[in-house]
Parts: sequence; C-alpha cells; structure tokens
Amino acid sequence: MAHKTDHDVVWITGASSGIGFALVKQYLDAGWRVIASARKPGELSALFASHSLLSFLPFDVTDSDQVETVRQALLLSTEHLDCAILNAGTCEYLEMTTSPIDWEMMDRVMSVNFFGLVNSVALCLPLLKKSSCGHLVGVSSQAVQAAFPQAEAYGASKAAARYFLSSLRMDLKPFKIDVTCLLPGFVDTPLTQKNTFSMPFLMSADDAAKRMFSALQSRPFEFAFPKRLSTMLWVARHFPKWWLGKVAPR
Repeated sequence: MAHKTDHDVVWITGASSGIGFALVKQYLDAGWRVIASARKPGELSALFASHSLLSFLPFDVTDSDQVETVRQALLLSTEHLDCAILNAGTCEYLEMTTSPIDWEMMDRVMSVNFFGLVNSVALCLPLLKKSSCGHLVGVSSQAVQAAFPQAEAYGASKAAARYFLSSLRMDLKPFKIDVTCLLPGFVDTPLTQKNTFSMPFLMSADDAAKRMFSALQSRPFEFAFPKRLSTMLWVARHFPKWWLGKVAPR
C-alpha cells in the first residue's frame, strides 16, 4: 500500500554522491519526503538513522529491465510525486591520441545521460500526473552552451537531454506538469575530481544544490549557473573562431 504523507514528495536519482546527495540534504532540510535512487546507497547511508523522511530505492538508470520493478516499488512507496529530479549522470572523455579510439565510450555515456533520463521519465511520469502540481526536473550541463575538447560524448548526451526536456515541456503542459532543465557549471564532485584541466568558477556540491533548490521554487524553463560561466560561454558561441583558438589542443 502506498505510503500516505502530508509532506511533499520528491524522487532524486543519482543521489548517492555529488549534486544528487547535496540535493537530498536540501530537500530533507526543507521538510520534504525524499525517495533517493542510485545503484548503491553510498553517502546516503549516513543519513538514514537521523531522517525518517528519507528512503532508498535502488535503480540503475541504464537497465531498462529494472524500470517496471522500480515503478512498482515507487507505487508502493507513495501515491504521487510532487517533484522528480533526474540527476543521474556520468562523464568520459574521447581521447583522440589513443589507438584504437574508444568509440564505444559514446554508447556508455549516452546510456546514462540520455537514455537513463528517458527510462527515469517513463518510470515517474504516472506518479507526477497524480500530483496537483507536478514538477519534472532534468540535469543537463553548461557544456551544451559551447564546444569543449574531448567532450563529444558528454556534451552531446547533455544536449540531447536538454532538447528532450524542452519537448516534454510542451507535451506535458495539458497535464499541468512543469518541466525544468538545470544547467550547472563545474561542480566539485567525484566525477569532476578526475578532471585534469582547469575548471573555472568551480563550486561545491552543496553550493550548487542550494542554487538549484532556490531556483526550482519558481519553476523556470531553464536555470544555468553560475552566471559568470554563462557569460563566458555566450562569448564562446558568438565568437567560435576565437574560442577554438583559446581552448583547442595545440
């Protein structure tokens, strides 16, 4: 039987570390009931004892065979979702100097960042429709604003996610479900800690989550941050030859 609660209910994927984990803490502090998903609990394990409104639902977003099982588990957990924040993501870089080039990496990244998002939408949409004010949130990236070296897979997958969400915004309007696409810049997470290049305007995961939580209150179509990076990438888009000379490998 679905869990009844007077609290707003949010489902957050990719919740075991980084931005997802920071968002879990934000929503718990705000009094929401949080259903957190990831392949494993990770950092969430430290929160269960002190947060009765937190529950964990294992989900590998790349595994289509899990969708129906997780959907049934969600239905047993709650009668509706007020918000779903689809944050699960990964990053790998295309290395042109290796031989052979690992083109299969494109599939790996796309399976998480795009098809994982599609799987998650298919899973949560029926429960969002049961809310009086459903809010679907997907996490893209500021990387879609301009080209970066070695980011063919990551950037393309996040651009696909952005367009998918933009189209969903239109098709879900009759159901009174708002759709927001978040475009964060560089955030200090286990993924970005592997990067060996400069990351301008790097912020903590907690800072990113605070900005996201605050922005989502007004349900914008998109929210890109930080603004300084947005400005830099605006210049990159409008002066692509300058940007190529600035960032392309030499």
